[in-house]
Amino acid sequence: MPALELRGTRVEFLEQGRGETAILLHSSASSGAQWRSLAGELSGRYHVLAPDFYGCGGSGAWSGGAFSLAEEAEIVLALLRRAGGPVHLVGHSYGGAVALHVALRHGGWLRSLTLIEPVAFHLLRENEALDAAAFAEIAAVAARVTRALIDGDAEGGMARFVDYWSGTGAWAMLPPAKRAALGARLAKVALDFEATFGEPTRLQDFWSLFMPVLLMQGSASPLPTRRICGQLSRVLSDARIEVVEGAGHMLPLTHGDLVNRSVAAHLQRSDARLERRVGGEQAAQARAADAEGLDRVGQAAGLQAA
Repeated sequence: MPALELRGTRVEFLEQGRGETAILLHSSASSGAQWRSLAGELSGRYHVLAPDFYGCGGSGAWSGGAFSLAEEAEIVLALLRRAGGPVHLVGHSYGGAVALHVALRHGGWLRSLTLIEPVAFHLLRENEALDAAAFAEIAAVAARVTRALIDGDAEGGMARFVDYWSGTGAWAMLPPAKRAALGARLAKVALDFEATFGEPTRLQDFWSLFMPVLLMQGSASPLPTRRICGQLSRVLSDARIEVVEGAGHMLPLTHGDLVNRSVAAHLQRSDARLERRVGGEQAAQARAADAEGLDRVGQAAGLQAA
């Protein structure tokens, strides 16, 4: 697997295909391998990059002290530099929260944004009663994860996490080796909660995003992510929302064919719109300027390929 070196830590990523770049960001306790099906769907037309976040897949654990979405987003900035120009950014769950962080601060480098149930829990700190109920629900899940980590009950904590997102009994259906592997990632799940709860961004900040956005959610998903998707659909100026009937939070896995088709169609629509607006020669000049800007950012952050 190709890799980056960030803050002295090896970060691996899947790389496949040629063309405009699409960066795919995975959910908590998962890895870039989550996207193998979508990468196969896109690689005939796109250059696909799918990183393993810190402490996931083949990437080393975070060891730099305090942790936030900004630290995880450095992985995305490194891949933006590798791409050399604007990219399509796709994020599911925790990956969606990271994608939102990147989009708000580096939106000029995105051709499109796809958010599949982003766990941007910080956006639930609003006055509406349903937001308050949703925030309390997910805060209780995070507290159980933290308590299990303190007690040394890694598999018990991960069981509650998995059953919350995938339905009661999902953990019991996993083979013992898979349960053990997931239990080893409980500390990173706790860090992911810390990062999403601690993000300072407010809902109104996203009025400024201008790229085409696809929001996807399952009709049977937990209240927090349904509220987040609904709130984002009202503030993002160029967003369309697709609800997958009968699907839960893990819809990229349980309803992969449908999700893959929707994401591919969104990327192609966004490319066609961009080419109509900018034109061939101007598009090439814009990509060259973006590549130069990305190189300066990468050098400032000390991002290097391993």
